[in-house]
Amino acid sequence: MATRPRVLLADDHPGVVKALSRFLSLDCDVVGVVTDGSEVADAAARLQPVVTVVDVHLPNVNGLEVCGQIMQANPRAKVILITALFDDEIRTEALAAGASGLFPKLSEGNELIEAIRGAWAECSS
Repeated sequence: MATRPRVLLADDHPGVVKALSRFLSLDCDVVGVVTDGSEVADAAARLQPVVTVVDVHLPNVNGLEVCGQIMQANPRAKVILITALFDDEIRTEALAAGASGLFPKLSEGNELIEAIRGAWAECSS
């Protein structure tokens, strides 16, 4: 049994990807990084992460649509969306798409880690 959650990261900003990968790697196994929304669902199916962390604003297919694709393929999947432009409308759309959570990119990293751990615990039980 895995001792750390497997995480797929989807974001098109190199600085964000580098920082999140480095931070998440302290507590998680980052199994892949995807920068194009059209590639995330296939990567999730192939890599089988416990949690997929997805930027809402990805090129070609936005994160809300990606979340819906992943949830349609695997209703037990856990998707956490992140965004620089956080508002109640995006929160409502994220939850409607099946996201396990939505976080501002500028939120404390520990909140994201706790959400990943919570999703991992749900999958493990």
